[in-house]
Amino acid sequence: MDGYFYSILIVGLISTILCVVAGAMKKAPNDLTIFSVLAVELALVVYLVGSIVRVALGEHIAGEAWEFWGYLVTALMIPPGAVFWSILERTRWSNFVLAAVGVTALVMAARMNQIWY
Repeated sequence: MDGYFYSILIVGLISTILCVVAGAMKKAPNDLTIFSVLAVELALVVYLVGSIVRVALGEHIAGEAWEFWGYLVTALMIPPGAVFWSILERTRWSNFVLAAVGVTALVMAARMNQIWY
């Protein structure tokens, strides 16, 4: 496991907890929940930049490179989609959609880590 995975682990779990609590309290998505998901996106962007730098410096991906990059690009598309959803549907249930982002990013980061090493 590397630092990129652990950063997504921490940010993803905090985001998930915040969004689940807000949904359980029957609150509509707010700045806190939306920005927590944007923090997950930022952590994924850092992962992307770090991965590009690592490859440029000569590190090799142990598994299939197309699979790693596919997971990363897909993970990068999930947070904006969930935020868009939460803006369109301003109900408490959107917080649960936002909560799924952190967990999904975490699982995908774990898989990317497996592919890298």
